[in-house]
Amino acid sequence: MDGRPFNRRQRSIVYQRAKNQRETVAFGMQTDPQAVGNEWAAHSVFPCHIENHDLRTTVGNESCKKPYSLSVFNISAMSYGALSKTAITALNKGAALQNFAHNTGEGGISDYHNNGGDLIWQVGTGYFGCRNSEGKFDAELFREKSNRENVKMIELKLSQGAKPGHGGILPAAKNTPEVAAIRHVIPGTDVMSPPAHSAFSSPTEMMHFIQHMRELSGGKPIGFKICIGDKHEFMDICHAMQNTQIFPDFISVDGSEGGTGAAPLEFTDNLGMPLYDALAFVTKTLIAFGLKKHIKVIVSSRIVTGFDILKVIALGADACYSARGMMFALGCIQALKCNEDVCPVGVATQQPHLYKGLDVNDKYVRVAQFHRNTLRATVEIMEACGFKTLSEVSADKFYRKVDAIRTLSFQEIYFGTEGKLVNSHTDFESKLFED
Repeated sequence: MDGRPFNRRQRSIVYQRAKNQRETVAFGMQTDPQAVGNEWAAHSVFPCHIENHDLRTTVGNESCKKPYSLSVFNISAMSYGALSKTAITALNKGAALQNFAHNTGEGGISDYHNNGGDLIWQVGTGYFGCRNSEGKFDAELFREKSNRENVKMIELKLSQGAKPGHGGILPAAKNTPEVAAIRHVIPGTDVMSPPAHSAFSSPTEMMHFIQHMRELSGGKPIGFKICIGDKHEFMDICHAMQNTQIFPDFISVDGSEGGTGAAPLEFTDNLGMPLYDALAFVTKTLIAFGLKKHIKVIVSSRIVTGFDILKVIALGADACYSARGMMFALGCIQALKCNEDVCPVGVATQQPHLYKGLDVNDKYVRVAQFHRNTLRATVEIMEACGFKTLSEVSADKFYRKVDAIRTLSFQEIYFGTEGKLVNSHTDFESKLFED
C-alpha cells in the first residue's frame, strides 16, 4: 500500500476498470482506519437511485457564446512529444468513444489529437502552435486553430503543480522534426517554455488577454491553469476580474502533487500548494469575491477513483482531470522513465520500436472503459451517500482522521465550523491574514 506516487492497489483498480475485469476485493480493507490521514464518507441509511451515469457540468458564463458540456472526468494535459503518437491517438479515440474531453497539453494540436475526441487546447508560455518566429503569441495562428470544430475550450497555462514557476521541458531526443513542426521550434534541440508569459505581465493585462482569446476563438470557453503559491497573487487576479468585469469561464487548479515527465527535484517536492488546500482556498476566494457564479473549477492531481472525484467535488470543484490514471489505462507500469525516452510500454517515448508496441485499437477501448467504469463507481458512492445530484455532494459528509483521537469533516478542516463561507472579500482578506 505504500508505493509511490501510486500504490499497487490504485494501479490495479485502474487496470481492472480499463480491462472491464472484476474489480471487487476480498477479505476486508487493507488500509488502517485508525491511521492519521485515513479518509471516509458518510453513507445514508436511505440510499437513492441515479439513472444517469453521464455526470457533466456546463462551462461558459454570460460572455461565452459557445458553452461546452464537460464530463466531470477528463484527460489531463499531456503533450504530444512528451507522450507518443500511439498514446495520444489512443487517448483521443477513447475520449471520442465515451464523450469526454482531452486536454492537449502545452505542446500544441497534433494530427494524433484529431481522432474524434473533444479537445481542451492548452496554451502555455511558449505559445506552441500559435507562436511567431520570436516565440511570441501569434493572434492569427491562434484564431485559425481555436476555431476548429474539435477545440471546445482553451486553457491558458500559468503554472503546473509538478514544477510551478519553472516552465516546460522537451528534451532534444523527443523533439523530432514532426514535433518541432507542430510547436514551431527548431528540431533536435532542448525546448524550454519560459517561466512567465510575454503576452501579459499583470493580473489586469491577463484579463484583457483572456478576453482577446475569447474574441479570437469566436466565443469559446476560456480559462486558466494555476498551481497556487502566493495567496495574495490569486487574490490580485480576483481583484482584476472585479475591476475589469472580465470573467474566465473556468479555472484549472493543479496541486503540488501533480506529475510530469521531467522536473527538478526541489520543484517537484518543495514548491506549490497541495491540491485540497489549494482547491478550498480557491473556492473560498471565488465565493468571497462574488465570482464563483461566473467560473467553473476544474482540478487535477492524483485523481484515479470515484472517491477521489467526489472529494474534490465536495471541496468546490465542478470537474476534474486525470493524467496518470489515463496513462495506467494505456498500460503505464510506473517505470519512472518518462524523462529518458525509454518508456518500456510505449507511452512516454518517441522511439518507434517502443511506441509501436502500444496497440491503439486495444488501448483506446481501455481508456473509454476506465472512464465509464470510474463514473459508474462515482455514481454508486453518490447513491450510497444519498447524493441525488453533484450539487448535493457536500464537505460535511467527508471525513479525515487528523490525529490519534480526532476525526474532522472536510467542512471543519477547510471551511470552518460555521457551516458557511465568509461573506465578502474584505472579511476573507482579514481572516487570511489572521491565519
